[in-house]
Amino acid sequence: MIKIRRNVNRNERHDDRFVKRSMDRGPVEFKTRLPDQKSEIVRIAGKDVVTIPRTITIIGAAKTMTNYGFRRLPVTNPGNSKLEGILTSMDIVRFMGGGESFKLIKNGHYGNFLSAINESVSEIMVNEVISVSEKGNLKEAVKKMMESGIGGIPIVDSEGRVKGIITERDIVSLISKVDIVTGMKVKDIMSENVITISPDSSIIDLTTTMVDEGFRRVPIIEDGILVGIVTATDVLRYLGNGGVFEKLVTGDIKEVLEVPVTEIMVSDIETGNSNDALTDIAKTMSQENIGSIPILDNSSLKGIVTEHDLVRSIIEVQE
Repeated sequence: MIKIRRNVNRNERHDDRFVKRSMDRGPVEFKTRLPDQKSEIVRIAGKDVVTIPRTITIIGAAKTMTNYGFRRLPVTNPGNSKLEGILTSMDIVRFMGGGESFKLIKNGHYGNFLSAINESVSEIMVNEVISVSEKGNLKEAVKKMMESGIGGIPIVDSEGRVKGIITERDIVSLISKVDIVTGMKVKDIMSENVITISPDSSIIDLTTTMVDEGFRRVPIIEDGILVGIVTATDVLRYLGNGGVFEKLVTGDIKEVLEVPVTEIMVSDIETGNSNDALTDIAKTMSQENIGSIPILDNSSLKGIVTEHDLVRSIIEVQE
């Protein structure tokens, strides 16, 4: 395992620094090695969960996500705590350019960014939410994640009230502690076809690529060398930490989105090798609190291993 250190544009370390390629690996009909005891899902997910009401503003939700370091927040009814939707970092990316919700800025507010971010989060959140019962098991949660291609599922009680949220990161943490993927190597599961962007790309280039290609993380390549990573969480932080307001003069969205992607990229990069053991990769992800690891062979980017790949690695796929 090596780490590339170049010009870090921010002092903080990020918990979501690497590219994830959404992949369709065929129908998911599987058995798993995961425990299936009832209530196991609640123990693994933990009890801490932050929810937001649908009436909170987009900027308010972004600040909440940034302050807590969460990539997704369940949206609940403040009166009865019942699940009504979910907001993710990718919903913020779609709002910031390239997605349907970007029309809220362009058309609904005629390009006025300051006006648009004070709209209710209900304008951009996902209303139809996949959830799992608190009496369910981890196998059920993993199956739903794999079949739907999502990275986290709210846990609800019999009344639909949110009791927690189980994420791919929780499962990677489990893999790092339990001897589940012994003998498997990075090359067995890594995604090899990685779309990249150059350092002179703008933030709107980035968000459009993420939306069009279905990525949450995009590596930055210059002259064939990996120099940085930009993620959906970086876009979220750009909004939630107030970086966007440093770029605004008139309030026009172009002032926010035509900024070079190097303004928000992360250059402190943990990397791996195609022959690394998956158990070691899982431990690194868990210890460093990161979502994926670029794979370099002979200093050249050969692929990516993500949380999603690791979760799938514990599944025995049957034709």
